[in-house]
Amino acid sequence: MSSGQYSAFEDVAILEAVRTPWSDLNGPLAQVSPIDLGIRVGRAVLARAGLDPTAVDGVFAGSMAQASFDAYMLPRHIGLYSGVPQQVPALAVQRICGTGLELLRQGAMHLQSGGQLALCVGSESMSRNPIAAYEHRAGFRLGASVGFKDFLWEALFDPAPGMDMIATAERLAVEYGISRAQVDAYALGSHQRALQARDSGWLGEEIVAVGNERFELDGYQARGIQLPRRVVELAQDSHPRPTDAEALARLSAIHPGGVQTAGNSCAVVDGAAAALVGRACDCTRPPLALLRTASVIGVAPERMGIGPAPAIGLLLERSGLRLEEIGLLEINEAQGAQVLAVSQALGLDPARLNQRGGSIALGHPLAATGLRLVMTLARQLRDANLRYGIAAACIGGGQGMAMLIENPGYQA
Repeated sequence: MSSGQYSAFEDVAILEAVRTPWSDLNGPLAQVSPIDLGIRVGRAVLARAGLDPTAVDGVFAGSMAQASFDAYMLPRHIGLYSGVPQQVPALAVQRICGTGLELLRQGAMHLQSGGQLALCVGSESMSRNPIAAYEHRAGFRLGASVGFKDFLWEALFDPAPGMDMIATAERLAVEYGISRAQVDAYALGSHQRALQARDSGWLGEEIVAVGNERFELDGYQARGIQLPRRVVELAQDSHPRPTDAEALARLSAIHPGGVQTAGNSCAVVDGAAAALVGRACDCTRPPLALLRTASVIGVAPERMGIGPAPAIGLLLERSGLRLEEIGLLEINEAQGAQVLAVSQALGLDPARLNQRGGSIALGHPLAATGLRLVMTLARQLRDANLRYGIAAACIGGGQGMAMLIENPGYQA
């Protein structure tokens, strides 16, 4: 039996899920607090599900960056300003790039321990990652080096192996014999699929637009969203764009001689997503998905990108399913070489992987991505009448996480 953590759930459903558009770094959402983005999707998912916020008895929220001075209160304020009763507690969840999946796992565990309805929110402002210093609480000595650094950049470096995240993908490229041309070809496909999904309106069905908005809470200070001047509303993902093989080939490698570039690595974006986890037996209308199992496992930090492979292996081993029974997979595209290595390690059929594009084209707002993977996967299973799907992500520091969902409307 493989090591790692495995959870199986009975009568747990993802009732509904929504997200904001993913907005490019320093784009229209750059000055919006992740708390306010979280409130936007928290309110929206409850409205779309037709549920009263007072039915929520558990709030789980995550955000990686300290992107506002009130960041400590993010889960609590998202719950309160979404209309959840004051006596309902809120929990901060953090598993880096797997946070969105972990939020759903925590929501399912809440139900397994007697809860009825969990609000799960992942919200990330990559643009508001701070320029920070950690060594100057006592002040500055005369002539001292100040030592302020870019948190967004420095957080990509893992001091344990002494490597940044891109270097871990380069290591996998060497290990699995993956060329720059292969990585660029994969990235081109991701861009093309995402652009088609966006422009056809398919992605728009999971998106709630973001505009100027005020969030009131009786007895407390109002919050809200204020977009830049001349921006009335953001209604679709901003990063997918036409490109071609020649344009991708012209980009310089991030590490000299490597395969990873800005064009075949995940885009840096801002955004939020929310899901409601409840009991399938209580549903008055078909839920989005049935949440069946989840797995999380550790891998070597210097090979962190391979994490989805053993996580999926553990999930299949413990659930008794075979890979051939999995209709579709959504594996986060942290880097092109990383997802190709995972695909090669598992022997995946490319036709079943990331068929609406992935984070290379759409972007990767860390805490929200796992929720997007699951909602996109669930909608694809429904559209294609497929039974099972797996969403997975690699995780900085050396982890992998996977989640098995089932299409509640599947007909054999």
